[in-house]
Amino acid sequence: MPAATPVLLVSDHVAGAVHLLTVPDGAVAGHLTGRHLSEHAGFLALPGGRVACVDDRRGELLVLNPYAEELVEHAVPVAVPAEHLACDPSGRRLAVTTGLGKNSEPWSDLLTVLDLATGEAARVRTRIGEPGVTVLGETDPLVVLRHREPGALAVHRFEELLAAPPGCPLVTPHAVLPLPDDGHGDAQAPGSEQVFAATGQGVHRARRKGDILAAEAVIPWASPARGWYLRLDTRRRALWTTLRGGDPDPLRWPAWTNQAWHHELGTGRTLLTDLGPGLVFRLALARRHTAFTRVHPDGDELILLGADGAARRFPLPGMDGAPRRGGTPWEGVQRRAVAASPGCDWIAVTRGGHGEVHIVDAETGHEAARPRLSTPLHHGGHLTLRVRNDGADGDPVGR
Repeated sequence: MPAATPVLLVSDHVAGAVHLLTVPDGAVAGHLTGRHLSEHAGFLALPGGRVACVDDRRGELLVLNPYAEELVEHAVPVAVPAEHLACDPSGRRLAVTTGLGKNSEPWSDLLTVLDLATGEAARVRTRIGEPGVTVLGETDPLVVLRHREPGALAVHRFEELLAAPPGCPLVTPHAVLPLPDDGHGDAQAPGSEQVFAATGQGVHRARRKGDILAAEAVIPWASPARGWYLRLDTRRRALWTTLRGGDPDPLRWPAWTNQAWHHELGTGRTLLTDLGPGLVFRLALARRHTAFTRVHPDGDELILLGADGAARRFPLPGMDGAPRRGGTPWEGVQRRAVAASPGCDWIAVTRGGHGEVHIVDAETGHEAARPRLSTPLHHGGHLTLRVRNDGADGDPVGR
């Protein structure tokens, strides 16, 4: 496949399939079966247009290279159910935390670390929960786990974890930084070795100082709402999330408020943009736009924010089995996933339950193609859009 061709990896984690499409025509260029990827851990961008993900059924971390003759480049056993996935800035050293899976509460305390260059891998026990993870630094990297209840950033040396003996021993962090108990959402800025964690108070940040973390000032939300998802903007030094407000009862989801939150790390300026009521989840970063999808009983839409903060809205066709008033937006319903690459202007949006993917030009809003796949993409599936050497690997946290 030509190196400049944008490619789209679409996971149907329910059906156990991964589809490889070329963009913008939506032509199928490859296919994996029997692969149930963790939607929560998501896709992690690696150098050269590759991506990492976790097969939650087989218990394997996969490195996929859509530009190679064989799509699967590596398959390394890891502990599951995968909760979060991250790597060091080089893309060589990875960490996978475990969480709930199909259970009502956390039960696993296993953490897997692995080195793609040597093939080494180790599993250790940390603390039961749903920890977020970042891997700071290329030289003597640190694994930073973001724990909840009690909240903390727990610091481990990667090489010590990798050298752990067999038997999944319990490990103790060599440094701990307190956090509020409601942390959810992680990011890191590789150039400054800063780690960020979203809480109800705002974005807590800390900077690496040798083998420990030094706390820095909290970035306020500048809103009564809060963010649950945090993402580094590799196009410029900034953070993004969606602030969700209103009654937290899931049955009240059509009235949830949503604001795009954009914080410039260099200037400290925060920009808020109203997105409208309903369910807004993950976002995607294209070359000149930031994309959101909004699900609502009165109609769904794709929202594109330009560099000037101006929002353009495009209606999306409804989904059979979409969330309804009086129900929750999570259980047994269809949703949407969105993907983009900082190396191009294409946006991809799924239509859960229909097996369709909308491929949209962010510059014009024109839908270039709507391929229908061989699996239905229940729950919206998950997807990632890459252009080789697009710089997306500058964000070393799975999305």
